[in-house]
Amino acid sequence: MSHEVPFFNYSALFKEKETELMALIHDVLSRGAYILQQDLVDFEANLSKFLDVKHAIGVADGTNALKLSLWAAGINPGDHVIVPGHTYVASAASIHYVGAHPIFVECGADHMIDESVIEAAITPKTSAIMPVQLNGRTSNMEAICQIAEKHGLKIIEDSAQALGSKFKGQSAGSFGSAGTFSFYPAKLLGCFGDGGAVITNDDEVAKKVRLLRDHGRNEEGDVVDWGTNCRLDNLQAAVLDFKLKEFPQDIERRRQIAQMYQDGLSAIDQLVLPPAPDQGDHFDVYQNYEIEAGRRDELQQKLRDKGIGTIVQFGGKPVHKYPLGFKNTILTKTEELYTRMLLLPMHTALSDQDVNYVIEQIEGFYKS
Repeated sequence: MSHEVPFFNYSALFKEKETELMALIHDVLSRGAYILQQDLVDFEANLSKFLDVKHAIGVADGTNALKLSLWAAGINPGDHVIVPGHTYVASAASIHYVGAHPIFVECGADHMIDESVIEAAITPKTSAIMPVQLNGRTSNMEAICQIAEKHGLKIIEDSAQALGSKFKGQSAGSFGSAGTFSFYPAKLLGCFGDGGAVITNDDEVAKKVRLLRDHGRNEEGDVVDWGTNCRLDNLQAAVLDFKLKEFPQDIERRRQIAQMYQDGLSAIDQLVLPPAPDQGDHFDVYQNYEIEAGRRDELQQKLRDKGIGTIVQFGGKPVHKYPLGFKNTILTKTEELYTRMLLLPMHTALSDQDVNYVIEQIEGFYKS
């Protein structure tokens, strides 16, 4: 019988803290504290402290976080927003739903936006750059900020997969007008449903996002702007605040697992691994462990046969290949990446034995 290593293990992560979580849920429900209550206030304060930013605003999910950030930063209908082709559809959808147009560019060797191609994509209609801080890594924000300043562009960071990652000591999401996070259950910090947050150091952006998430209502309860309803509910905020307390230990465990993969797989010529922990200016937290693999589909089937769950991220297709009107967009490097990339199991329920089993099966595949 094979050793089972699921790609993600929701039930194991719940059972690990079941007693504490059920007590917390009972407390919130018994107080009838559901919407915009103290638990949300506490979580927002603790999240802003953790990320060293002035404002953290809880919203319903990561997609709404992006939409509200774009609106609050003044991105207008018809504007162009530069975004990498290697991302989830939500990045592009948020741009579309504020009436702007996503302009896709290539990713670099680390699978992040390639800063060297951004300037060539700038037109008179370009108003913003949306770096996607993917897989628990922060892009080269020094170069991106220099480009944005040179051309008078806003930066809205899609940091859904990068809570806790840093570039030159600064947190993902904190470099531009606003940064966003997702608390989808499989994310670095996950709740029991959908959730998200916007962070910013800009008081006016923060004020606008708070209005927009709650029907345009101000602190006095008066409707003063057109808004929507996408508040982070208080129960999820309480769960997230509980998990945030132990989040640094979760990050450390993910980095340990990444180092195990690095040590065990780096000698295999048919693989390209992500950057190792503590490489250069980046502090990576490994939301995912995304490799490039020769004979990728065969390897994935082999691992499946051995009880190991893997995923080709985003359904195995870059956003510009969806039937959404991007027929003239060609991203050769990104399209090639999608024929080779594969996510290995990466979560804190993994034991060392699990990780070593994955390594052994990959080694055996290429030796054969």
